[in-house]
Amino acid sequence: MERESERKIKTQGCPALGRDRARSSSSTTKQSASPAEDSKNKRKASPDNKTQRKKRRTSEVTEPCHSCKEDGRVRGEKRKVGGDGEGPSEERKKRKTSKCAKKPSVDVARARFKARYEEQNQLGEGGCGSVFAGYRKSDKLPVAIKHIPMDKVFCKHVARNGKELSVEVAVMLKLAKSRKKGEVGTSAPVALLDWYDLGQELILVLERPVPAEDLLKYTEQKGGCLQEEEGRIILKQLVNAALELQEKRIFHRDIKIENILIETGSNTPRVRIIDFGLSCFTKKTSSYTVFYGTSTHAPPEWYSCCHYRPGPSTVWQLGVVLYEILHKDSVFETIDFLTNRLQISNELSNSCRDFLNKCLTRIPYQRPTLQELKRHHWLA
Repeated sequence: MERESERKIKTQGCPALGRDRARSSSSTTKQSASPAEDSKNKRKASPDNKTQRKKRRTSEVTEPCHSCKEDGRVRGEKRKVGGDGEGPSEERKKRKTSKCAKKPSVDVARARFKARYEEQNQLGEGGCGSVFAGYRKSDKLPVAIKHIPMDKVFCKHVARNGKELSVEVAVMLKLAKSRKKGEVGTSAPVALLDWYDLGQELILVLERPVPAEDLLKYTEQKGGCLQEEEGRIILKQLVNAALELQEKRIFHRDIKIENILIETGSNTPRVRIIDFGLSCFTKKTSSYTVFYGTSTHAPPEWYSCCHYRPGPSTVWQLGVVLYEILHKDSVFETIDFLTNRLQISNELSNSCRDFLNKCLTRIPYQRPTLQELKRHHWLA
């Protein structure tokens, strides 16, 4: 469910357009906000575009973020010194004792996981962990088992009880509240069925739709692009899914074709949303100055003003998804689109072109809201 092709980054400051970082780098990159001016020519299709798409997606680097604060402030923790200034403080003693006390519970949790689930072949591997196919032993229900090293948990959320947990877990637990107990497959986001904190590793047990494949593979198998009508069916479901998340004040932040599953068990493709590892909870006025997501899909306002908001950014991402599935073997990059090296095909219908142009409007407040997109005549 999670692919190597994903690029998940945290960027502070303004980004340099189209600039990649070396795989060995682990530091936060400060980037320039000025657009690239190296070329104003339109991109020409080449016979190896499909190969290029795969290569560019798999060459992107995943870097950890050191703060879950969207406003750029790093949450620090002060160490308290012992009263006498010598030897380990009481806090350190308690920490050691607590660590030893937790070990049996970790072993119990691991044993419980192995008793309940059978892990099978690996489905994918990325910068934040690995995903395996599996099934629940009690009823043979197919599941996806996601292993995340604790140092790869990019963002965390502090619950009301003061406990800190992975934001991916927190978001999916909130989504689960709207479903009946044990119910799966009823909404676009895949369900979190179970999770285990094993100290050095977090294990998420997720719903695994069968048969299904991610939208990237689905599009490639259709010859590199989809027919406009099929794209309309998929986008209509995506807009509804994005509205569902918005109503629950959840910002996915990385909607793209690799993070969209298509169920293929019927004549009509069904959309499912995966990978909430970079998501966050929002407020009505939320605005972010630390970028989490796929850098090549960052909205124009990130490049020009170094901030972005949930609604306009999600609309931009939906436009990116639609562009990539309707343009043969195309890899969308914001800078290429802004400098006219990528253009919307004239072969699309006028209403589809209008929908795309509205999603990919440069100025964020001029983009339609998700509610307005849902009412667009192309989706009607």
